[in-house]
Amino acid sequence: MEYLMSHIEKEFFGATSEGIPVYQYTLINKNGMMAKIITYGAIVRELWVPDSSGTLSDVVLGFDTLQEYEAKNSNFFFGAIVGRYANRIAGGRFEIDGVTYQLALNDGDRPNALHGGVKGFYTRVFKAVPMKTPTGPSLVLKYLSHDGEEGYPGNLDLTVIYTLTNENELKVEYRATTDKPTVVNLTQHSYFNLAGDGSILDHELMINADNYTPVDDNLIPTGEIAPVEGTPFDLRSFKVLRDAIEPLKSTTTKGFDINYVLNGEDGKLKLAAVLRDKRSRRRMEVYTTEPGLQLYTGNFLDVKGKCGTYYGPYSGLCLEAQHFPDSPNHANFPSTILRPGEEYRQVTVYRFSVEV
Repeated sequence: MEYLMSHIEKEFFGATSEGIPVYQYTLINKNGMMAKIITYGAIVRELWVPDSSGTLSDVVLGFDTLQEYEAKNSNFFFGAIVGRYANRIAGGRFEIDGVTYQLALNDGDRPNALHGGVKGFYTRVFKAVPMKTPTGPSLVLKYLSHDGEEGYPGNLDLTVIYTLTNENELKVEYRATTDKPTVVNLTQHSYFNLAGDGSILDHELMINADNYTPVDDNLIPTGEIAPVEGTPFDLRSFKVLRDAIEPLKSTTTKGFDINYVLNGEDGKLKLAAVLRDKRSRRRMEVYTTEPGLQLYTGNFLDVKGKCGTYYGPYSGLCLEAQHFPDSPNHANFPSTILRPGEEYRQVTVYRFSVEV
């Protein structure tokens, strides 16, 4: 069935505990693929993708209500844009131009700042403008992060653009400017399950990376950029996740929670990963301009999600295109400092298809 080009619907989703209204936008491309995005956290709440028979299934994890996102999502970050700094910063501290900044430590028992803080972007309500484009329906989301918010310097003017293309891609574009030197590292934190239910253990995954950033006991990079060859992190060819996770089950992470140093040029769109599910034959390719990709296999999931579905360990996985964890404290990592007069830009594309 052919759908209207750039079909967009808007509905009230609820009000936050502070009384701020939140809306849900439904983007439908000409193939009937559908994304539901809420203005709270710029969250991708649903993503309906066809399988080999044309049947649509929702392939991302999430919650039914705004109250659940407010109460539970600081543990999971389902579907959200995370920032001002995605991933971890050791001790919650970084320095710019001789000035030290201290962030909240919100990484459980580990002394790290995680995903932007206690009230990171995943808790903020964005302003939204729907747009029809030649490639498919878009949603432009804007948020102004004030100087000092969660300890970060500078007023950061952020724009995130989701486009559901008629090529069955979810394209995510990011732009940001600041009036003071600051650090910026943004990512999209959807948990994918291409089967639409069950676990991701029978999925196959390939990551286009010859190297990774080893971490210490607090999951902070040591600063080394090391080859994946000969390690459990070697996913340069397709591996069934059940087999790939097995040697990591005895570690503290119980699975993958690691940053890959992607092959290809930083700033240029390149293939980062391919995920496929043999049962549904769905295939997802991830392309990004970012230098890194964090793989998290949902090792500690334990929550009731949409339609009462229980999400246990390995119910979904994240492929978070971003800069490296703790980059502000490692001079050899690509810089995450943004200065006045500069523009932060990145693009990540999730491309869906069916394998024959």
